[in-house]
Amino acid sequence: MHGGEPVSAGNQFSIKVVIADDHPTVLGGLVHTLEPVGTIQIVAICHNSTELIAALRTQPCDVIVSDYAMPGGEYSDGLALFEYLRRNFPKVGIVALTVMDSPAVIRALIAAGVTTILSKSDATGHIITAIHSSYAGGSYLSPTIEQVVNNGEPRANQQPLSPRELEVARLFASGLSMTEIAKRLNRSKQTVSTQKTMAMRKLGVANDVELIRYAIESGLIASPQTSDAPKDK
Repeated sequence: MHGGEPVSAGNQFSIKVVIADDHPTVLGGLVHTLEPVGTIQIVAICHNSTELIAALRTQPCDVIVSDYAMPGGEYSDGLALFEYLRRNFPKVGIVALTVMDSPAVIRALIAAGVTTILSKSDATGHIITAIHSSYAGGSYLSPTIEQVVNNGEPRANQQPLSPRELEVARLFASGLSMTEIAKRLNRSKQTVSTQKTMAMRKLGVANDVELIRYAIESGLIASPQTSDAPKDK
């Protein structure tokens, strides 16, 4: 946790922000960018969804800044986490961070009501504008995300995945078993198996290897070459 020190007496206005990311270098970069900004106060720093939800339940918060792919927490990650945040903290603004450039992921986030989205490949300074926009109830897409949205229409011969099919395909391609996905998303194993089958049918892929290849090539999951920082072991 960051500690949430009181705002200085000379600061009449401060947006209280909770940050969550499982990469220490990303967290460090965000803190370095945001701490000098007089209108923003970091009240908690979290490394997974468990810490994030605990912070939101104990700290006043105006805006959440959270990584999209942040495995290992009690409340999952990806679309499932953002849907949980929208349902349980409807008055708190959300800024989504991602290394992925999948149109399907971005469309699913927007459909879930998360309309402030930043690519980690864009300049860190975009986070300041994004937080202010989210606090004001507006939308903001960083340049890479905006380009994905403008250029990422599905191919004519490819049916778009539903948000739930998308999440099952992403988690499977990330290396999780059907049992692990069912537990993470709080669905039956049969349900997630059916959703995986429907995703493969819509995408026109014949087997698991092709599904994983599609996930990497489409940006549904980040390949090792595009990972923004190594994981701490």
